Order: sequence, then structure tokens, then C-alpha cells
Amino acid sequence: MRDAEKLCEKMENVIAAAVVDRPWDLLQLWLKEILAVNPGVHPGTLIQHLKEHILHGNMTSNDILMYYTTTGWMMWNWLVTALATGASVVLYDGSPLIPSPNVLWDLTDRLGITILGTGAKWLAVLEEKNLKPCETHNLQTLHTILSTGSLLKSQSYEYVYKHIKSNVLLGSISGGTDIISCFMGQNVTIPVYKGEIQARNLGMAVEAWNDEGKPVWGESGELVCTKPIPCQPTHFWNDENGNKYRKAYFSKFPGVWAHGDYCKINPKTGGIVMLGRSDGTLNPNGVRFGSSEIYNIVEAFEEVSDSLCVPQYNKDGEERVILFLKMALNHAFSEDLVKRIQDAIRIALSARHVPSLILETKGIPYTINGKKVEVAVKQIIAGKEVEQRGAFSNPETLDLYQNIPELQNF
Repeated sequence: MRDAEKLCEKMENVIAAAVVDRPWDLLQLWLKEILAVNPGVHPGTLIQHLKEHILHGNMTSNDILMYYTTTGWMMWNWLVTALATGASVVLYDGSPLIPSPNVLWDLTDRLGITILGTGAKWLAVLEEKNLKPCETHNLQTLHTILSTGSLLKSQSYEYVYKHIKSNVLLGSISGGTDIISCFMGQNVTIPVYKGEIQARNLGMAVEAWNDEGKPVWGESGELVCTKPIPCQPTHFWNDENGNKYRKAYFSKFPGVWAHGDYCKINPKTGGIVMLGRSDGTLNPNGVRFGSSEIYNIVEAFEEVSDSLCVPQYNKDGEERVILFLKMALNHAFSEDLVKRIQDAIRIALSARHVPSLILETKGIPYTINGKKVEVAVKQIIAGKEVEQRGAFSNPETLDLYQNIPELQNF
């Protein structure tokens, strides 16, 4: 009772301190309404999730799904709806490296986890630490590892199958908070190809379009969904005429949902390679490509722990590409490394993909959900301020990109 009184007192203080020009909107969400198909309650998200859990993931009532996520990320919603399949769920919210880097593997063995969901960055960190769970843990019950939040690098596929479990399904999945579900993901009936998401999800009319609005295969393009989906939002809150909503998703290709991601669909395998956010797309000298095309090459170098690739513009609108390298432990930045990276990019892609400058940095900014923050760094090197630093897991790294001498006078 005393705790309830304190909570009410805090709420009264919050309301009293607020300055608003209109009445407050209070929205109460009940968990049972999210999971139950009742009259007046939109079931689109649940239908979508059951498709992903059961048809794509082969989830049954015998499964135990554990996801490393916060309750503020959409993967929490995705985790909870697994209860509708009869499966059990486990939420791990906190550092996956404390009390030890093996904490999730310890829980997998102790609880009999069958499906483990995590962020791609965590798998990369385990590889950096040279951990080999296949030698230290049983993992007998584990049949699926799901990865999302950011690009799952090609070397991470090799790491999982060599050092975690050779017969696990490694499913890279991708979607968005906007739809609280996936456009593409795992498929238990087809092979896994290194560096690719296995398939476009059932009922998702996903294509890659060029700037002319034409579908392209084996080429980089804008990720679009050409038909409506059950979990698609219909409007934004307090956007009465729908202008903000249409501008966000339908301004690039009228009538077609453009999600803001850049991707490439392999015409041979049907797999998808995610290339980064559209607003972070690089386009020097008319050659358009995604930053992940550079990351896949650069981060294969043992000297490189992490990297960030962003554009810089001069007053005439000319663009050049800047590549920042965070060095691995016991490795130093050198001109020899720069040359070898330039050569590797030139051979794998083309001479026009080679960054104009390759510089060292001590830190790469990430969101709380483990995504590289390219747009914020692009703003900083353009002399703009970055707001809402609370969205970053390591906001102090943003200051590393202020007033870099090599980037002046472009």
C-alpha cells in the first residue's frame, strides 16, 4: 500500500511539472488484449508472429525460446507472442558478458533452451574473445540461433558453425519496429548460405527496387513491400491528415511501402543481403552501395576490431567516403594495413568503392539495440549537433568524431 501511495505521488509530481497545450492522452495496454483475438482488438501482429514462429521457425509447445533483449525493443513483443504456440519463453535483459561471457550458454544448458535469440554484435564479441562454446558446453537441446538488430557478418556464420554448434539453424532475421515483425528470416526447409538471410517471409511481397522503381535481382536496391500486410501501421499518433505517415513510407515510391533499408536479393539462392539504411547509403561518383559491403571486407582483417563507413559532403554537394577503423587488441594502425584494405576493396568490389580516407578511431557508436550509428556520425562530421544521445549505448564515442583535422577543408 505504501509503495502504491509513493507511485501515485510520483505521477502527480510528473503531471504537475508538465507543460502541455492540450489534454493528456492516456493509453492503457493489457497483455491479454495483445494475445487474445477479441472483437475490437486488431490481431494482425499475433497472426504475423505465429506465422514466423510456427511456419518459419517450426516452433512447438516443446520449445523453450530465450531472447537476449530489453523490454523496450520489439523483440520483447516477438518473444511474448511465442506463448501462443504453447512454447515457454525466457527473457534475458542485461549484459550478456556478466558474470561471464558464457552466461547465455550456461542458461541454455541449465534451462534446456531450444531457440536462442540475440543480436549479431554479441556473436561478433564472442568471436573476438575467442570463446568456443562447443568445447565448454553441451548445447544438446539447442536447434536454432536467431540473430537480428544489425548485419550478421559472413565470418560470424563460420564462427557459429565451427565453434558453437555444427548442426544448428543459424537464422538471421530482419524487419522493423514499425511492423513489429520480420520482412525476411529463417526457413527450416532450405539451406543456410553465409552472409545471407535465408528467405523473404511468407505473405511478404518484398522486392529490391532501383531509383526508377523497377525490381532488380543481384543488384543493390531499396527494400520495398508491394502489398499490404496484417501488421502494417495505418497512421501515426497525432498525424490527423496522414502527411507524416505517407512521407515516412510512401513518398519514395507512391503507393508502395519503402522501409528505408538497402538490400540485394540473390537470384540463385533467393537469399537477401542487407546493405544498411537508405539514409546511410554511399554514392560517391555515382556509384551507389551500402556500408555493409565495405564492412564485410574490412572486418575480415584480424587487425580490425570494428569499423564505420560514412559519407562526407563539401559545399558543392560532392561526396567522398570515409572509413574509420577500430583496431583489435595488440594491433596497430599502419599505412601497410590501409593499403591492404584498399587493395581488398578494389579487388572484391571496384576502384570506385575504395574510401577516400581511412582513419583510426578509438570507438564506434552503437544504439542500445546494437546497431552502428552511421547517420549520427555523418551529422557530426558535417558540423551538426546530435540530439537524443540517450538512444546510444556508448554516447561518449560520438565526441571522437568532432573536429577531425583530416576532414577539414573538403
